[in-house]
Amino acid sequence: MGTRVSWSPEAIDDVDTIAAYIAKDSPYYASAVVKKILDTANSLNSFPYIGPIVPELGEPEFRERFVYSYRLIYRVLDEEVLIVAVIHGRRLLDPVTLLR
Repeated sequence: MGTRVSWSPEAIDDVDTIAAYIAKDSPYYASAVVKKILDTANSLNSFPYIGPIVPELGEPEFRERFVYSYRLIYRVLDEEVLIVAVIHGRRLLDPVTLLR
């Protein structure tokens, strides 16, 4: 069965923003990037600890996977994987935002 994967409203907004930005140049590539982000997130239901710990946080429950040049940041809880952010790979996190 696996662990339930859910999305924070902020992470959904992140994906929408990424898609809109990429779609300005290529709607096809925007769709491909979003599909890969969603597929990667969904794979976490079987392997929630597959990603490394987010270096800025150093907390074992916060992990990340790279999807193209984006960081899919998630939190592993008891019965859930919560996608908390999707940001550009060069951007650092604001830890205060994720730890609330």
